[in-house]
Amino acid sequence: MLRLIIALIYTVLSVIVCMPRHFYLKHQIKKDHMTGRRKSQKLVRGFFRGLLKICGTEIEVRGEEKLLEDKAALYVGNHRSYFDIIIPQTIVKTPLGFIAKKEFHKVPLFHCYMDDIGCLYLDRKSPREGLKTINQGIEYMKDGLALGLFPEGTRNHGDKLMNFKPGGYRMAEKSGCPIVLMALTNFDDIYENNKHGFIKKTKVIIEFSDPVYVSEMSNAERKQFYADIPNRIQAMLDTHK
Repeated sequence: MLRLIIALIYTVLSVIVCMPRHFYLKHQIKKDHMTGRRKSQKLVRGFFRGLLKICGTEIEVRGEEKLLEDKAALYVGNHRSYFDIIIPQTIVKTPLGFIAKKEFHKVPLFHCYMDDIGCLYLDRKSPREGLKTINQGIEYMKDGLALGLFPEGTRNHGDKLMNFKPGGYRMAEKSGCPIVLMALTNFDDIYENNKHGFIKKTKVIIEFSDPVYVSEMSNAERKQFYADIPNRIQAMLDTHK
């Protein structure tokens, strides 16, 4: 319980104290898109690292040497926890936003910082709005912003992956950026799997694949790769046991 209370206090105070910084970053992003995103990443990364320290989270990173330092990528992973957004943000070397449910944009104050790092909000009930989000993601990636995508669409605490929705892969295909797969293990043991919502000291594993340039594939090769993404992620997850 103490970890949860301290984490909540830290989060609320950090969001409020840094609010003037948000308005500065918002101005910077309008003036110079990627310079503003890099400054936002530095701020948010520092905040997330502090939060993970309070939570007692130990992170084992596999495949970190495969991460690109000078090019955007679409990071595609299984979805276990709210921490699926927090932890990759502290590891990926380029500015990184996420495709999130539109409900996150209603979270008071916190959504300001999600906007700063380049998050996009997907309306899963409206195909037209969903297409607009994907097209915006393509432009973001062309500008150099990496994006994270969880094709299961919701947090999955089961042993098997749920069906992956492939629509978001188009962002990598049309932007010319690679897809990097992420396999996330034990992320939900930090918070979601605990009784009464307690935060527990946890060791998590995050593994990254080699980048795959789907824009360079034939239509048949690309279709086969998309269909095989869940199997590739599951194969990585199986090595974490």
